[in-house]
Parts: sequence; structure tokens; C-alpha cells
Amino acid sequence: MEVSIQLNYVSAERFWELGKPLPKGIHISTNVNVVSIQLQEERLVAPYVVTINYSPSVAQMSLKGRAVLSGDRKELEKIREEFEKRRTPPIVLLQSITGSSLVEATLISRSLHIPPPIPLPSIPKPTSKKEEKPDYVG
Repeated sequence: MEVSIQLNYVSAERFWELGKPLPKGIHISTNVNVVSIQLQEERLVAPYVVTINYSPSVAQMSLKGRAVLSGDRKELEKIREEFEKRRTPPIVLLQSITGSSLVEATLISRSLHIPPPIPLPSIPKPTSKKEEKPDYVG
């Protein structure tokens, strides 16, 4: 199965004053919504909306587009039927949309001078050395 992501709309806004330091403990929530899945010319087309909100209200972003799935016709029909029954898109579709959208949102966040919507790796703080005790004593 092949997934192609097409971005059609981007909106981003910074609410926090530019010179003012950002608050500590910013929470970033990302919502991925697949609006529908339609079979068109031997492929599935899935319009989507991704919203990224910052709390406290530092900024917000919205990305819209469509994902196009191509592959075996029987498999595509099965995916469409499953979506119609349960309204849950396949994992491969969600991962493709999320990955592509977060890359775009990260670039936008750099331009707006806000934290990126993906968690950055953190370096653990060194702990004080205590007397090490063995895990097992026989």
C-alpha cells in the first residue's frame, strides 16, 4: 500500500507577545481527524484536518489536506468499509498524515518562535552517587 500526502491549507498564529518569555510547562495537543474516505479511480482519497493547540494559549496551527492511498483494489475496499462501519482510519494512514503534518508544523513553529509540536529529547539529570546495592543477594 502506498500513501501520498497532499497539503492544501496551512494556518498558524502566535498569540503570545514576541518579546515576552514563553511560560514554563507548555502543553501541546495534536488532533488528527480523517473527514471521510472515498474510493476514486482505483485509489482511496481521505481528506484530513490536523489541529495543534498550545496551552497556555501561546499559538495554534491548522493544516488541511488529503491523503491518497493506492494499492490492491480489494484491500482498498476493505479499508473503506471498515472506516464506514467504525469511523477509524487505518494506522498506516494516520501515521503518514501525522508524520507529514508534524514536519510542516515544526518548520512553521520555527518561523513563529514557538516550541515545536514534537517532544524534543531530554538529557537526564545526573543523580547523586549513592552506595550501590546489588539487585540480588544469594
